[in-house]
Amino acid sequence: MKISRIALLAVTAAALSACTTVATSPVEVTRFHQPDTVGQLGQTTIFIETASDVDLGALELAPYKQAVARELAKVGYRETSRDSAAQIAQLSLDRFISEAPPKESPVSVGVGGSTGSYGSGVGLGIGINLGGKKSAQQIATQMSVRIRNAASGDALWEGRANFSVGSNSPQAEGEANAATIAAALFREFPGNSGETTEVKVNPK
Repeated sequence: MKISRIALLAVTAAALSACTTVATSPVEVTRFHQPDTVGQLGQTTIFIETASDVDLGALELAPYKQAVARELAKVGYRETSRDSAAQIAQLSLDRFISEAPPKESPVSVGVGGSTGSYGSGVGLGIGINLGGKKSAQQIATQMSVRIRNAASGDALWEGRANFSVGSNSPQAEGEANAATIAAALFREFPGNSGETTEVKVNPK
């Protein structure tokens, strides 16, 4: 059952990780930036807005915006109004429910769609066929944040994070889910450009 339109960048790895266990998976994180933009990051004003392609409502997005704001503050940003902000952080969020089978059950993952370059966004279509009996629900969250120069619109930094967790976990929903994925996304900000890392999560 779809919660919203899904756009999982590293869909194969995330799907296989979800299939092996219904426990909390690591958060998979990828960041992008240019060497000449690193010096512009942090220590300035920023406004956090929802990207135009997000289907979720304001109430569901609120904890994720708050979590992103907390992490941006840790790296020196000061949240302000859009008119007075030097930079804009655009938040994209997708949530997806899938059925994860027991170990050694057959798994089929199909990927299709289109990809874009850094600063232009990425769209992926996914089809997952997870065989087996007594399957358990997994909730996958994909969040991306793109930081742009407010005046020019130029992309300064982009980060994407994927997180899968059992639906009965306290980290599946709300503030706990938002805090986990945002903390992983901004860990060791700005990160190494183009590198995908896995950030371990302590089950709660």
